[in-house]
Amino acid sequence: MTTGNRFARLILPLVPGVAVSALLAGTAFLTVAGFGWRAVSPLVLAVLLGMALRAVVGGREVLRPGLTFTVRPLLRGAVVLLGAQVTAAQVWTLGGAGLAVVAASLAASLWFTGQLGRLLGVEPRLARLIGAGTSICGASAVLAVNSVTRAEEEDVAYAIACVTLCGTLSMLVYPLMAEALALNPQDFGLWAGASIHEVGQAVATAFQDGREAGEIGTIAKLWRVMLLAPVVVGLGVLLARRGGTMTGTAPAPLPWFVAGFIGLIALNSAGLVPEVMRLAAGQVAPFLLAMALGAMGLDADPAKLLARGPRPLLLGLGATLFLACFSLAGILWFA
Repeated sequence: MTTGNRFARLILPLVPGVAVSALLAGTAFLTVAGFGWRAVSPLVLAVLLGMALRAVVGGREVLRPGLTFTVRPLLRGAVVLLGAQVTAAQVWTLGGAGLAVVAASLAASLWFTGQLGRLLGVEPRLARLIGAGTSICGASAVLAVNSVTRAEEEDVAYAIACVTLCGTLSMLVYPLMAEALALNPQDFGLWAGASIHEVGQAVATAFQDGREAGEIGTIAKLWRVMLLAPVVVGLGVLLARRGGTMTGTAPAPLPWFVAGFIGLIALNSAGLVPEVMRLAAGQVAPFLLAMALGAMGLDADPAKLLARGPRPLLLGLGATLFLACFSLAGILWFA
């Protein structure tokens, strides 16, 4: 196979989904700028536009490869670029108490989801997937945890759809709650990073309250992502001891985008990131995030939630509410 044919086979299937995601992001930014909507984030608007387009045209298989690429590697690349806006001094602003609140919230959420799942009669494997997606980092956590639980594909699809829906609702509710509770930017950013599911959702929500909140939210969210590896390994060991299904206990590697984010922070802290590159990253990253969130909205399928009945959805909503309340209480009392 020639290089040109190989390129076409790998790249061309991505073009429709990536192009539509870019169109959604561009429309969101132009709409917000055109109407002067300071209270509306183009990232949130991109999600809503994606969901609206899905309702009109339905799911299109031709878009799926590009949407998957946008939601996974492109989104993670955007997170890496955010590191150019942060220095080590800012990382320390999270503090030991903030790191502890994030870790405690994650652990409590995993425990609560398991208990509520049993109470609601949700199948344990599905409950674990919903718990992981809610507590850690959305779809990435669902897929990682499924590597040791080996749930049915329908359960994986349901968990991802459920977590995406609950995270999207959080994006809409959190800014309203921040005003009602009079949260300062640091507390709001920490709350968003400690409790909203997907990386893009948490970062987008945090940045709605300004740059300081966005940077704190990014750091808090990536701290949760770093905890994915020990959770997967621990769950694998626990299932082995209980005689559950387990395919291996090899430690999950540190996600590449987390390593890249940390690396760029280190370079920026040392003054090795040129100013022009730092400014460019600050412009490109939000647009890539909007593309990813538009793709999430376009790929969200409400039919997947309806097919599994109401109890798993109630579990996802309950777990989301618990994590939001637990983390907020920890922030207000200890952080």
